[in-house]
Amino acid sequence: MSQPYPRPQGPYPGYPAGQYPPYPAVVAAPKYRPLRRIALVSIGLMGVTAVAAVVQVVLMWSSYDDVKRFVYGLVSEDEFDSGMESITNSGPLLDLVGYLFVGTAIAFLIWLWQARENTQVFRPVPPGGFDSHRHTQGWVVGSWICPIVQFWYPLQVVEDVVQASEPPAQPGAAKSGEIRALLYGWWAAWAGFWVILVAGGATVLISFIVWIVQLVDRADAAGATGDYVDIYDLQDDMVRVALGVNIGFTVATALLIVAAVTVSLLLLRVSTWQDARGTELGLLHPGQPPATPVAYPQPPQYAPRPTSTSQPGFGPPPSQQPWNAPRSFPSYGAQPHPGGQPSPGQPTNPGESTSGGREQPPGSGSWTPPG
Repeated sequence: MSQPYPRPQGPYPGYPAGQYPPYPAVVAAPKYRPLRRIALVSIGLMGVTAVAAVVQVVLMWSSYDDVKRFVYGLVSEDEFDSGMESITNSGPLLDLVGYLFVGTAIAFLIWLWQARENTQVFRPVPPGGFDSHRHTQGWVVGSWICPIVQFWYPLQVVEDVVQASEPPAQPGAAKSGEIRALLYGWWAAWAGFWVILVAGGATVLISFIVWIVQLVDRADAAGATGDYVDIYDLQDDMVRVALGVNIGFTVATALLIVAAVTVSLLLLRVSTWQDARGTELGLLHPGQPPATPVAYPQPPQYAPRPTSTSQPGFGPPPSQQPWNAPRSFPSYGAQPHPGGQPSPGQPTNPGESTSGGREQPPGSGSWTPPG
């Protein structure tokens, strides 16, 4: 079996010739964005949505008597036609509530995303460093639509944003009783609202299916025996279902209003904290200096390198020597021949050769014999 030839290596170890190591990924630094404007938009949409829900509750209770008469078959043909027309005309109102719900959710998620990103400006996390947030940036949106975890992940995301937005001059403000009441009151009301909608809708759907099945069975039994179809108890069941729908939607609307009020106060508080801190750091208006001077770390100071003149060959620095002064070099222990021991390789006599056995005349060098 032949061995594969090794590929030629390039200038970088582990990379073949002709290829270059990949460049590191460039991650854009988070940028501070003011929150008050998007917070006011979100609060306004919450208010309009709550008002639309209240109007829908009022219309449902005002038509409850007509629903009972319709179930018991006590309406005339004209009343039946007008009732069907009113039901048809209520469709746009339901659509409006749905559109407002979607718009409010989008505005709130934009606010939450920007608030989460602003905390990274206040407290930047180095690669591999400790992050005070329990979830990454993507969970700002994903926590609301991911099954199962949507019951507690959104609360943790908002709680971490509130904690990271705490003013440095007010330690413990994010854990105060007021903030905790707003945070947990909002989440309890919001979770209760959705539990009633989902559970109530499922109950109504199952009840309607059961009612249809029972009605068909009784009609078949009456057709086989020729008896009268008794559906009075089934009519009572439908009236109770209609009453339950009205009560459930009323409670859900009340919880929606509580959630809107508490989260609106929370949005204003966090927006005020972050915008005030952004003003102090000069982040709201990059062209203006910060209101509070930022203390940057000073570069390390190093002591000057000591110079020693006691050792041979060392003297003052070149800047302190005259321009025509000879530069001193270390002699490494060598002594001049006249008046001292000759160093290795230095001739001992004027005519002695240093290499190759050739003599040098006394007058050929710069050395003068002593007189």
